[in-house]
Amino acid sequence: MKTLRLLGASAIAIMAATSFAQARDQIRIVGSSTVYPFTTAVAEQFGKTGGFKTPIVESTGTGGGMKMFCDGVGVNFPDATNASRRMKIGEFEACQKNGVKDIVEMMIGYDGLTMAFSKKSAPLKLTRAQIFLALARNVPGPDGKLIPNPYKNWNQIDPSLPNRPIEVLGPPPTSGTRDSLHELFLEPGAEQIPVMKALKASDRKAFDAAWKTIREDGVFVEAGENDNVIVQKLDANPNAFGVFGFSFLEENISKIQGVTVDGVEPSHDTISSLKYGPSREMFFYLKKAHVGVVPGLDKFAIEYVSNRAAGDGGYLEKKGLVPVPKDKLAISQANVAAKKVMTGEGLPK
Repeated sequence: MKTLRLLGASAIAIMAATSFAQARDQIRIVGSSTVYPFTTAVAEQFGKTGGFKTPIVESTGTGGGMKMFCDGVGVNFPDATNASRRMKIGEFEACQKNGVKDIVEMMIGYDGLTMAFSKKSAPLKLTRAQIFLALARNVPGPDGKLIPNPYKNWNQIDPSLPNRPIEVLGPPPTSGTRDSLHELFLEPGAEQIPVMKALKASDRKAFDAAWKTIREDGVFVEAGENDNVIVQKLDANPNAFGVFGFSFLEENISKIQGVTVDGVEPSHDTISSLKYGPSREMFFYLKKAHVGVVPGLDKFAIEYVSNRAAGDGGYLEKKGLVPVPKDKLAISQANVAAKKVMTGEGLPK
């Protein structure tokens, strides 16, 4: 009986793999709206020269893409996902629980998180402390205790700032850019404020709650995953600011400009050198179980981290990607070549 059960299990596995292979001959990728233009560029190049169908790329946000990616193995689940941050340990554990056990990780390049606004307005310099005071739901009051955010205009935060309303269009909670907004702008901004720094030392839970919670009184507007829509709204409204990756700022530099943050302008050089504080790494993850089943998946990954695509002067740099140093790109290339599987060690919470 035991032998029959084993044979039955093997037969089911073979049938599932055969069905999987017959059901889909096109790579499917989900994930970050920030990484989407780069993956789309690779997909188009791969479709032209790789001898396979052009992969389908969907912009679902990093968090949404991770959920879809980790839901399971097989034809009904994506082969890969983009991320504008590293996979979290909770996401890795969800993948493992659902049978997505062998994941290959590639760091594909850098991006800088920017606050951008119309070129119809004068240039603006902000500190991350000022950005925290503009966007956090609770901020320090006159006595140092946290109160609901009272600021409606920028000059109420600091008299040197313009007398114009605080209007910020930003990503939804499912977006990796939303995570980056908290971690690259709001947490460091809170730490720049002495009373908040003291709160971090005395009550870490209260401190974390403050920088992790954005105000909900209409000043911050969740504008969805389509960054191009945000750009259009900024061009139409000189008072509004948008939060998105540097690549979208660079693509639309004729219409919008970036805020100088803590004295540093977002640029290719300041992001690649990490002098621009809100710089971040971008990733691509694929399922090893789908390699050899979905045609061309391994070759697509090789193309993505190739020197001609992700390297210095590669075609992704022309799309706005800030390339990683050669030694770091070589690590991603080696991971892909060996199909090295993640262990989960060192992943953020």
